[in-house]
Amino acid sequence: MRKLYRCLVIILLTSYLSPLTSSVSAQGVHDLIEESPSYASCNYHVYPDSIKTVLTPAPAGKKPFYISHYGRHGSRYISNRSGYETPYIMMQHADSLDELTPTGRKVLHEMNSIMHDTEGRWGELTGYGKRQLEEIGQRMVRNFPEVLSPGANVKCLSTIVPRCIESMGSTALKMLQECPTLHITMEASKRNQWFMNHQDQNLRRNYMTPEARKAYRAYTKPRLGNSRLMELIFKNPDIVKEFVDDEHFNYYLMKMALFQLNISYNRNPRLMELFNTDEFYRMWQVDNALWYIQHGACKLNGSRQPYSQRHLLRQIIADADSCIKLNRPGAQLRFGHETVLLPLVCLIGVNGYDLETDNLDELEAKGWWCSSVFPMGSNLQIIFYRSSPKDHDVLIKVLLNETEATLPIPTDCAPYYHWQDFRKYCLDKLNSYKN
Repeated sequence: MRKLYRCLVIILLTSYLSPLTSSVSAQGVHDLIEESPSYASCNYHVYPDSIKTVLTPAPAGKKPFYISHYGRHGSRYISNRSGYETPYIMMQHADSLDELTPTGRKVLHEMNSIMHDTEGRWGELTGYGKRQLEEIGQRMVRNFPEVLSPGANVKCLSTIVPRCIESMGSTALKMLQECPTLHITMEASKRNQWFMNHQDQNLRRNYMTPEARKAYRAYTKPRLGNSRLMELIFKNPDIVKEFVDDEHFNYYLMKMALFQLNISYNRNPRLMELFNTDEFYRMWQVDNALWYIQHGACKLNGSRQPYSQRHLLRQIIADADSCIKLNRPGAQLRFGHETVLLPLVCLIGVNGYDLETDNLDELEAKGWWCSSVFPMGSNLQIIFYRSSPKDHDVLIKVLLNETEATLPIPTDCAPYYHWQDFRKYCLDKLNSYKN
């Protein structure tokens, strides 16, 4: 009787405690940014250099036999020139009018170096990004040798974007170094784009409803701009305001500084010294709210944005159903983008990222921190366990960025979940969606 009672308590706690409880530690976002300013850059955040998490042993008799994965490409150069040109052109104009302070001239010199290094490399995977994916692949083999053992099949898919293809190759080659007899296939084809990188145009067009726009403007207004920076860079801030937008200049110059942390050439740029923790933190708040409106279950636009990845989730389930029937399925690795991974995590409800609210001030307190989901190289791994091919009680464990995660369904063996429970939860949710 006591054993039954304990099991019921575990199930109830897992089901009804706030889903974000596990992701919200005593350390707040401001503290994280103070330790690592990269966290403030949201989707430009750098993947951790080391993963120290300890994985919980599987229940007695259960062994991993299959891995289903979706991962973002590694650190890259900025996608296009416009992200850097916004502050760069403003600085050049000010320089032509002799309106730069000594600090401003040093900043422009640094910007010139960055523009020169980046030219012609827009969106490319950096050397640092390749190392991230190599290390992720290496850890996957070492963490799950039962799955990725000699002779195992590993099917890799990538979107048709070069940085994703290179990320796939970097991961696969490192896995082969760890286990030379793996059977690895790689494919990057337009025929897979419908689920590998589906961008729902209807959802995209309608995410910024009048209600969302009003709330976002109210939330961001006190957090934009930086008069201290203007006085540091320009001799006469009031004069240059005729051609320098205070809010855009602060935002894009800060992004330029943070983005360099993804590039091997210059990982400690002097631009970082222009900003303090409070300023980085305010920018994170602005970006985090926008990512929530765009891809989270935001009530201000109907909580529907995560369904942009409904095709991918159905494919993940269908692939798993097929692989479970095999004696030795191996792994399926998919390489894509943050605009797929973030809504996928929200759609599944990993670590409570299915949070629904119309109050943007609640995001931080409730742990909806986009930087923790999709840094460069981010990944979602679903690890499948059973005792033998005849074992129908298949368990899964979800790893978000190689760390054990929670799901919004009851379980009697956390952090493990019954596959059939997870499968039913996802399909019921998908079947309830209407375009």
